Amino acid sequence: MLIKNSKKIVIKLGSSTVVDSKGKFKKKWVLSLIKDIKKFRGNSDLVIVSSGAIALGQNYLKIKKKRIKLEMSQAIAAVGQIHLAGEFQKLFDKHKIKTGQILISPDDTEQRRRALNVRRTFDNLFKLNAIPIVNENDTTATTEIKYGDNDRLAARVAQIIGADTLIILSDVDGLYDKSKSRKIIKTVSKIDSSINILIDNKKNAYGSGGISTKLDAAKICINAGCHMFIANGKKNNPIKNMVKNKVYTHFIPKISNLDARKKWIISSLNSSGKLYIDQGAARALKEGKSLLPAGIIKVEGSFEKGENILILDENEKSIARGLSSFASSEIDKIKGKQSKEIENILGYLSKSEIIHKDDMVKL
Repeated sequence: MLIKNSKKIVIKLGSSTVVDSKGKFKKKWVLSLIKDIKKFRGNSDLVIVSSGAIALGQNYLKIKKKRIKLEMSQAIAAVGQIHLAGEFQKLFDKHKIKTGQILISPDDTEQRRRALNVRRTFDNLFKLNAIPIVNENDTTATTEIKYGDNDRLAARVAQIIGADTLIILSDVDGLYDKSKSRKIIKTVSKIDSSINILIDNKKNAYGSGGISTKLDAAKICINAGCHMFIANGKKNNPIKNMVKNKVYTHFIPKISNLDARKKWIISSLNSSGKLYIDQGAARALKEGKSLLPAGIIKVEGSFEKGENILILDENEKSIARGLSSFASSEIDKIKGKQSKEIENILGYLSKSEIIHKDDMVKL
C-alpha cells in the first residue's frame, strides 16, 4: 500500500472539509480523520495543511458578508487561526498526538535560504514526533504575494520536505472526465491539453481553489517525484474510504534524477521575469550548457540577482527555468554581447554565465 509505505505524507484539507455551512469546526469529521491517520500512517512523518481560518474567524466574529476587503480578511484570519490551531490541538491531544503550527508566506518557499530554514523547522518537529499544522500566513499576505490557495502551498511543502505522497481531500471524488456519466480519471502521469481541458473553476462558499489549482499542485508533485491523490473529504474516515473504495485520482510522478535544489527550482510557483533567447542558445541549453549573454534577445520583467526566471525561445515556448546570476537591468545592458565584453560594459568583474547550468532546469 503506497500510503503506508510513504516515509513522509502531506494531507491537505480544504475549508469545506473542516468547516461546516454554519462556519463551525467539524469535530466529528476531524476525529474520523485522526483515526484514519493512526491506522494508515505507519511510521511516516505527517504534515497537515489546513484551510479554514477565515471561515472560523467570520463565525466567531458573527460576520456573514461574503465579500470582505483584504485588510479586514487579514484581521479575521488572525482571529480564526487561533481557533483552527486550537481545535486541531484539542482533538489530536485526545489521541496523545502532539501538534505544532507553521504559518507560511510565499517568500518562505520561493527564496532558497528561507525554504531551507522551513525544511529544518519541519525536520525538528518530526524529531519531536509532532504533526505540523500548516496554513498560509493570511494575516500579512497581500494579493500580490499570496499562494491564493492551499493546494499549491501543500504541494510546495511536499516538495520542500521531500514527501512521497500528497493527499488533497476536497469536495469532489477526483478529476472527472467530460463524458455524460462524469467518470473519475483513475491515474494521470502527464498534465497536457487533454487534462487541462477538464478544468472546472467552480468554487464553494469558503474555498479559494478549484481543479485548476489542484492541477498546478499536481505539476509540482510530478516534477518533485511525489505521488498526489485527489479524494473526497466530505465523508467520515476519508482515507479509509479512498483506500477501500479506490475512489480517487492518482497523479503519478516522473522518475526524477534531479537533486533537491533543482526540484526546488522547477517547482517555483511563478517567475520574477523572462529571458527570450535565439536558436543557437536554445540548442546549447538542450545540450546541457549554461546560458551566456550572447544568446539573449530580450529581457522581460524586473528582477534581482538570484531570482527564479523563465527562459523562452524565439517561438515563446518555455524551455528552461533557473536562477539568474545578474539583475534584469544588468542583463539588459549585456544581452547579445560576448562574455569578454561584460566587464567593460558593467564596469566590474563578474560571472560570464547569465544562468549557470547547475542553477537551471530544462522544461
